[in-house]
Amino acid sequence: MVQTADNPITSPAVEQRFTWRGLKWHQFKAIQAGFEDVPGVRLFYCDGVLEILTTGKLHEAIRCLMGLLMGQYFILRRIVFFPSGAYSQILEGEVEYQADLSYCFGTDKDIPDLCIEIVITSGSPIKLRKYRKMGVPEVWFWEDGTLELYYLREQGYEQITTSEFLPELDLSLLKRCILFASPLDALEEFIGGMNHPHN
Repeated sequence: MVQTADNPITSPAVEQRFTWRGLKWHQFKAIQAGFEDVPGVRLFYCDGVLEILTTGKLHEAIRCLMGLLMGQYFILRRIVFFPSGAYSQILEGEVEYQADLSYCFGTDKDIPDLCIEIVITSGSPIKLRKYRKMGVPEVWFWEDGTLELYYLREQGYEQITTSEFLPELDLSLLKRCILFASPLDALEEFIGGMNHPHN
C-alpha cells in the first residue's frame, strides 16, 4: 500500500522527552511514585540521569504492529520465544527502564535476549547505556522508518546489519510493512513476503 500524506505513520510526533541529570536513586523512586497513576508516561533511569517520556498514539500503533509482525515470524519459523513486553528491568540503585518489546529465545531468562525500542522523540543520552548495564545482548531501535541494530560485544555495543538471534529475518520487509497505513495489509504483505521471499 502506498503511503499518503495523512498516513499516521508519517504524521508529526506528539511525544515529548524530558531529561534530568544528577538525580540519586531515591529521588528517582520518589518521582516515579508520583507518576504511578499517570497514563502514557514512562520513566527511565541510568547512572543519575532520569528521562521522562510521554507516549502517544503513534508510538503505541508502531509498537503493537511490530509485536504482531514479530509474532508471525516466530510462528512461521517455529522459533521458541518468550515475550516479556515492557516488563521493567531493574538494577537496584543504578538503572530501571522498560523496552517496548522484549524477547528471550530458546528458554525464558531474567535478562531478555532482544529488546526493541520505538523512538518517536530522539535525543536520549542513555540510549544504549541502560541496556549495557543490564547486559542485554541485542537491541533494536525503530526511528524515522529505519531500524538500528546493536549487538553487545566485550568492548560495548557494535552496530550490526543482520540480527545475531534472527539472522534469516528480512529486515527490509519488516521495515516496509511497519510503514503500511493498514495493519491488516502489513501482516498480509509480511506473511506473503516470508512465504515467497523472491517475489
